[in-house]
Amino acid sequence: MKQNQLGSSELIVGEIGLGCMSLGTEEGNAVALIHEAIDRGVTLLDTADLYDDGMNERIVGKALKGRRDRVVLATKAGNRRVPGQDGWTWDASKAYIKSAAKESLRRIQTDYIDLFQLHGGTMDDPIGETIEAFEELKREGWIRAYGISSIRPTVIREYALRSSIVSVMNPYCIADRRAEEQVLPLLRERGISVIARGPLAGGALAANREPTKPHLGYGIDELRSLRARLTELTSEERSLTELAIRYSLSDPAVAAVVPGASSREQLLLNLKAADVPALTAEELAAIRDVSEANRYEAHRLVD
Repeated sequence: MKQNQLGSSELIVGEIGLGCMSLGTEEGNAVALIHEAIDRGVTLLDTADLYDDGMNERIVGKALKGRRDRVVLATKAGNRRVPGQDGWTWDASKAYIKSAAKESLRRIQTDYIDLFQLHGGTMDDPIGETIEAFEELKREGWIRAYGISSIRPTVIREYALRSSIVSVMNPYCIADRRAEEQVLPLLRERGISVIARGPLAGGALAANREPTKPHLGYGIDELRSLRARLTELTSEERSLTELAIRYSLSDPAVAAVVPGASSREQLLLNLKAADVPALTAEELAAIRDVSEANRYEAHRLVD
């Protein structure tokens, strides 16, 4: 599998990682999937304290017993559970980010987090204070590098200009090309890597599956139509899953994709994309010709 550097950090990741959110809560199955992924060359595992109320981190921690040195472990914080209240509240304060890091370390049962990410972010946050939290965690040795997971170009630019983030996790796929207009050019210019999530549009672009829900501006019928047009661009050597994942990896700013998997079949289909060639300029043009160049309508950058 091709290996890429995350931004200016010392972190090197395989281009296809594993998004752990889809693993589920059945521990035996989830641990087995993580083990198989690692054994097949996956080095980037992405989780978050939000997933299954912390259980996902615990499962990842169990799976990493004896394998910790083989992976780049990424997790996230910023969503806070308040005792006595339903749901989560957003908290990007320095105190909370630092305490959340320690709680993630405890759940995962590890001494350090390779990539610690802000799980969202708004322009109303105390951004300077949030950055201080990440910088202190790095100096203190609890994390090796930090990034953000965001869909807001305005927030992404603030961190790109004011902090030492090495990565931005952002949705990017054939059915969600919003990043192409403002996010990818900015991050290419700043030398910050993209970790592309959702390369299969929630399964809508996966081989042997059918769309079950809308995705951005695409309704189910429109997704079916998109699949049909994309299928014409596939071949015996490159399935729809592989085509979609290679598209998300096509921009130079993208260091890795993190497709989810809830079964061994899905995991193996995703990983096969590492063995097929990159898309040519002609193939990329053909894909863009049959898909929408959708763009962010909110949180846009203004010169």
